[in-house]
Amino acid sequence: MKKSTAVPPTFHDKLDNILEVLKVALKLGVTSFGGPIAHLGYFHNEYVKKRKWLDDKTYTDLVALCQFLPGPASSELGIGIGTIRAGFWGGLAAWLGFTLPSAILLAAFAFLLQDYRFAGASWLHGLKIVAVAIVAQAVLSLWQKLVTDRKLATITLCSMVLLLLWQTAITQVAVIVLAGCIGFLLYKKVRPVESAKLQIGVSKKTGAICIAAFFILLIAFPLLRQSSGRLSVSVADSFYRSGALVFGGGHVVLPLLANEVVPSGWVTRETFLAGYGAAQAVPGPLFTFSAFLGEIIGGIPGAILCLCAIFLPAFLLIYGALPFWNQLRKNSAIGGALIGINAAVVGILLAALYTPLCTSAILSPWDLGLSVVLFGLLVYWELPPWVIVIAGVAGSMLAGAAGV
Repeated sequence: MKKSTAVPPTFHDKLDNILEVLKVALKLGVTSFGGPIAHLGYFHNEYVKKRKWLDDKTYTDLVALCQFLPGPASSELGIGIGTIRAGFWGGLAAWLGFTLPSAILLAAFAFLLQDYRFAGASWLHGLKIVAVAIVAQAVLSLWQKLVTDRKLATITLCSMVLLLLWQTAITQVAVIVLAGCIGFLLYKKVRPVESAKLQIGVSKKTGAICIAAFFILLIAFPLLRQSSGRLSVSVADSFYRSGALVFGGGHVVLPLLANEVVPSGWVTRETFLAGYGAAQAVPGPLFTFSAFLGEIIGGIPGAILCLCAIFLPAFLLIYGALPFWNQLRKNSAIGGALIGINAAVVGILLAALYTPLCTSAILSPWDLGLSVVLFGLLVYWELPPWVIVIAGVAGSMLAGAAGV
């Protein structure tokens, strides 16, 4: 039998692939407005339709994996595609390109907000109202996609009620775990669709190390926090835990981060919500909101620390799961748990829509009317988020000038 004459890729070939991933991800990082749901569309158009790095079924399977894992789903998806395309460093290049544009913009906004004393301005209140409209749109879109029967609707509404009554990070994790167990029991017989085998650029040994590191850091950071008493360790612990324990990513991280940074006094409630509103105006992943918070807490070093800490779990989980995904995605039990978890994610968003968003942003009939108009422009007129940001800020400033 004739031996294969395939030539392994050279260093320059690998470098070209990594730079190609970085270039494409950077393009997405400056154009992908609309949050994690919209990012899935941008990624499909760029990676599947245009460049054909993946087929539709492989892309869908990878999306399912990223939704199942905690952390920022769209960023994990980008890291996963970069890893499949160009190995370990390709995943890092995909993250850098997609993340840095919005992280830089939000850190710059935090610098201006802090050093030039914009707090209390009517346009900042407009950003909070914008956040209400955009989260409401996300809730509607996710409900239509994920809550497909009465059982899932029950999981969603019960999750919302539990989180409204007990607003702690532990409650959110408990709700996710419980929903996964219920989904496993109710939907474990759902038969997975056959799919092509993924070619992964990370070994199973590396994957196992990454999974172990994920859990080790989750335990070690709180211990170091108690023993050292240093602010940097406390911040790293809070942001790593937020990135490690949030399912669904994007808007869902809001209550976790709020519980970490507001009660501690690192960031005021007003500043937190103003920054979250500003995060809607920039492209890329919403987890770059951490760069805004880090700049407020500790300047540029703080922004870098918070950004790296909140995304580190995503790297460890996606690098850890990808080598084993070909086997996992054939398991119907995993799919059933994912169905229940997705329903709970919608409930978490519903709870976050009420508090802290509506309770802090909707302070008058004008605020409510403006948020409804912005919601309509998003959902029915399908205007891009940056237009909604401008409209929300203009409407709030007009109200402030008129004394409404």
